[in-house]
Amino acid sequence: MSFAPEHTRTANPTQQFRGSSSVSTALRSVPSSPATASVPKRRPRVGRIVLSIFLVLILALGIGVFSAWNWVDDQLNKQTWLTSKADTAGESWLILGSDEREGTIGDAGDVEGFRTDTILVLTKPKTGSSSLISIPRDSLVEIDGSYMKINAVAQLYSRKQLVNEVEDITGQKINHVAMVRFGGLVKVVDALGGVDLCYDQNVNDPYSGMNWTAGCHTVDGNTALAFSRMRYADVQGDFGRAARQRQVINAIVKKGASKQTLTNFNKTKKVAAAALSSVTVDEKASTSSLLRMALAFKSASGKDGISGSVYWTDPDYYVDGVGSCVLLDDAKNIQLFSELSHGTHSAGTVGTLAEQQN
Repeated sequence: MSFAPEHTRTANPTQQFRGSSSVSTALRSVPSSPATASVPKRRPRVGRIVLSIFLVLILALGIGVFSAWNWVDDQLNKQTWLTSKADTAGESWLILGSDEREGTIGDAGDVEGFRTDTILVLTKPKTGSSSLISIPRDSLVEIDGSYMKINAVAQLYSRKQLVNEVEDITGQKINHVAMVRFGGLVKVVDALGGVDLCYDQNVNDPYSGMNWTAGCHTVDGNTALAFSRMRYADVQGDFGRAARQRQVINAIVKKGASKQTLTNFNKTKKVAAAALSSVTVDEKASTSSLLRMALAFKSASGKDGISGSVYWTDPDYYVDGVGSCVLLDDAKNIQLFSELSHGTHSAGTVGTLAEQQN
């Protein structure tokens, strides 16, 4: 399949760069004229919501405690995602937020079908710290000689192809996948009775619907949704949004793991039901795998956890016919995920942005 006609692509379609140490050299050798360097303003996208998947903490720990293990298994909505890649060290989950349209408040309706605009990799080594790492939705990938942004892969090719791209970026086997549809966050946060979020800027963003007074607030589902998708009013753009998404994840994990939630059977089951209705998992998923994912999330969000984004060399790399992309640093990412999966990486924040802030 060809993503764009050959004459409209700036990049060389025969240059195979994924997993190659020459990626930056190969791509940067492509000429770019001032006329093609300007990127048209992109329409606001919504529904980049992965966050409600973290109901699994309640789903697995809470519902499981009340001996409803089989009930959870019966509720799982499974689809084929996994590739035939051989197992690697540790266990890794691919967590996705789908841009699938559901008529939720704030939905701009500008994308047909679905796009995976939130991409997170959760890794649990046998020993050592768990990690939660974001992959920018605009990351440049190449498939069959065509260049595209990674968030379009599942829509243009297949679910398995998206998993394959993530495995190429990380060098690690993806053992399980969970994808959350647009309305999931709202349902889960409201079922929890709200979550606590902090942001140190005043925001009035018409694209996401985020209206925020600097400080910390207890928010409902719609506000958490706007908080997690806002990027136009953030000087860090998608990278700032990814950091806020991880904050919402941690807030849901904290609230879901609280004694007040886990000892309230009605609330626990309400949260689990809300989340299960919005979640699609891989064909091998089970309540047991969700339990392990919940524990890995708890570890990754703790003081000894690791979070951040993958490494990149250019956040605004232009490819004709594709637009402005994030050019990843393949060698550093392979090294990063090798350390994460073996449990040898130190706790803290990782990625190019984290390095620039230090």
